[in-house]
Amino acid sequence: MRWTVLDAALDSSGRSRGEERGPGALRAAGLLTALDADDGGAVDARIDDATRDPTTGLIGAEQVRRASRAIAAGVAAVRAAGRHPLVLGGDCTILLGVFLALPPGSGLWFLDGHPDFQDGSGSATGEGADMELSILTGHGPDLFDRVTPLVEPAQVRLIGHRPARDEEARREADRVDPRIPQLPARELRQRGAAAVGRELAAEATGPTWLHLDLDVLDPAVLPAVTYPEPDGLDWDDLLALLTPLVRSGRLLGMSVADLDADGDPDGRHARRLVEVLAAALSP
Repeated sequence: MRWTVLDAALDSSGRSRGEERGPGALRAAGLLTALDADDGGAVDARIDDATRDPTTGLIGAEQVRRASRAIAAGVAAVRAAGRHPLVLGGDCTILLGVFLALPPGSGLWFLDGHPDFQDGSGSATGEGADMELSILTGHGPDLFDRVTPLVEPAQVRLIGHRPARDEEARREADRVDPRIPQLPARELRQRGAAAVGRELAAEATGPTWLHLDLDVLDPAVLPAVTYPEPDGLDWDDLLALLTPLVRSGRLLGMSVADLDADGDPDGRHARRLVEVLAAALSP
């Protein structure tokens, strides 16, 4: 498996938060060398319009469309060259562009501390990272004039999220399409991350994308994320879960989101993440 690293420094708040510098932090921590990866460069995915669009409820909606198409072009080029894309965010909004480039029927392993299933009216922030899974599955704002969803709900696995802790989160949890199988962090730990990873790999019936929002990890092991949630996975859990998914023979590529480089001034968390990715993604 040959990887090409593609930077997509998209911060959907439009305020240039630390996740915008996440790709650079991972490069500085030696990711390309650790994976012996090709350098796909960076796409222009920056959002600097913090205005909330009245029609979609999304911050910088037109810029999100532009950034998504730029990411799609980058992913398509990597795939056309016979490589596996490793897309570095930025935040989870990068997934919209990824799926614009993938073949219809592609699945999604979605590792995240949150379900990201808000819509334009329910989201308190208006950030794309509040609602990208909702948009992908046809339940959020229609940004791309599509008749069918970018990913069918039954092809998604929602993994590692935490219980709703307030009324907004409860409304979001209630919005999640019932066709999406869910495996919260607590259940994953009870069943064992390695066993869950093997089960997910075995049940996959077609090509699947792997998305890692780093807030799936517990803030005790990785505090450098934008919206930390307690009771998450530890590094050993993450490695045990990723490894069978990567080796499943189904993997189209991977995206990594939400490393807050400003919260990791000495780079220790970026270096730890590089170690785990190298262990999971290397042959």
